[in-house]
Amino acid sequence: MSAEPKCPQCSAEYTYADGNLWVCPSCAHEWSQHESTNAVSEPEVIDTAIRDAHGNVLADGDTVTVIKELKIKGSSSVVKVGTKVKNIRLTDGDDGHNIACKIDGIGAMNLKSEFVKKA
Repeated sequence: MSAEPKCPQCSAEYTYADGNLWVCPSCAHEWSQHESTNAVSEPEVIDTAIRDAHGNVLADGDTVTVIKELKIKGSSSVVKVGTKVKNIRLTDGDDGHNIACKIDGIGAMNLKSEFVKKA
């Protein structure tokens, strides 16, 4: 049985001591020897909530206001600052467009949450 601790990042068993550090050859993570004996690793909590430009959490059905003039790709029209968008729907946009909505006079489109604020 070996006295080497498992890697706290990837849980690999093949760690080795290098001076005052433990090193994981699998993921190249380094940590102090004191940290491995005293630390009890707690899983990180990742916040997946979609937030507006001011940090407010958005939900389906919210009303938001556009805070920046947005040019519409492939068109000469723009979404003006202060435009209210009602009844938004949150999506998993891979390109950052995580709000699906319908804007009066323009139609259905996707917005980035960083350009809106909760009304």
